[in-house]
Amino acid sequence: MDFMSDENETQSPQSEAHILARALPYMQRYEDKTVVVKYGGNAMGDASLGQAFAQDIALLKQSGVNPVVIHGGGPQIGAMLKKMGIESKFEGGLRVTDRATVEIVEMVLAGSINKEIVAMINAAGEWAIGLCGKDGNMVFAEKARKTMTDPDSNIERILDLGFVGEPVEVDRTLLDLLARSEMIPVIAPVAPGRDGHTYNINADTFAGAIAGSLAASRLLFLTDVPGVLDKNGELIKQLTISEAKALIKDGTISGGMIPKVETCIEALQRGVKGVVIVNGKVAHAVLLELFTEHGAGTLIVHDKA
Repeated sequence: MDFMSDENETQSPQSEAHILARALPYMQRYEDKTVVVKYGGNAMGDASLGQAFAQDIALLKQSGVNPVVIHGGGPQIGAMLKKMGIESKFEGGLRVTDRATVEIVEMVLAGSINKEIVAMINAAGEWAIGLCGKDGNMVFAEKARKTMTDPDSNIERILDLGFVGEPVEVDRTLLDLLARSEMIPVIAPVAPGRDGHTYNINADTFAGAIAGSLAASRLLFLTDVPGVLDKNGELIKQLTISEAKALIKDGTISGGMIPKVETCIEALQRGVKGVVIVNGKVAHAVLLELFTEHGAGTLIVHDKA
C-alpha cells in the first residue's frame, strides 16, 4: 500500500502496518457512506496522478465506501473544437455552446474522457461504469440564466450562452441501484432538458447537485490549489458557511476561488454534510483527505446550530 507515503520502499513492514492501523477509524467513519469526487484540473492530464486517483477510488470501494466520480474536461473540449475547426465564442468570459459545440462537448465528455477514467479504475481492479445525466433520466437541466452588468452603463444584461444548462432535477434511482452493486459510477456533466435539447453543465455545479441528491457525507473537489488560503498564504483547514462568506466579503477569498467556494456552499445547502477543496496535484489526495488525521485541503461545513 503506497497511499500514505512516497518513501514506502524504505519503510519497514511494521511502519506500513502502523499506517494502515491509523487509517482504520477513518475507514470505519465512511463505511456505507457516499463520497462524491469531482475529478478535474491538472490531475486529469497527468498519467501517474490519474493512476493514483484510480487506486484511491478502488480502495474506497473496497473499504465499504460508496464513491461516485464526476469529471470535467474543459481543456480537452477546447482542443477538440480547435481540431474540428470550430471557433469558440465567449460572452462575458463564458464559452457560448452552440448546437455544433454541444455535440463535440457530449462526444468528448461522455465519450473519450469518461471512458478513459472508467478504464483507469477498472485497471485498478474495480468495476467502473461510465454514465452521463441522460442515463436513467438521472439529471434534467434547463437553460442557464446568466447576467452581466455593463461596467460603463451599469445596466444588467442577460447573456445567451446557448446550450449551457443548470441542473434542476436529479433522480437518484440508478445511483442507488449502483450503490448496492459492485459498480462505481463515473458521470459526465451532460444532461437533457425537458425541451429535448442537450445541455453542457459546469462540472462543479453538476457534482454539487448529484452530491446533494445523495445526501453525501463528503464532496471532494480536486483542484489545482491546496485549498482556501488565509491572508498569509497559509492553508485554512476548516471553515463554516458563515466564516467562508465573511472571507469572501473581506477579500481573503478572491478571484477564481470565489465561485469554487460558492459552489461548496450551494452543495451544503442542497444536503451534503461536508465539502472539501483538495489539491489534486498531490498523489493520493483523496485517501489523504478521508483516511488520515490531517486531511489534505479545506473542509467547509454547516454552521453549528
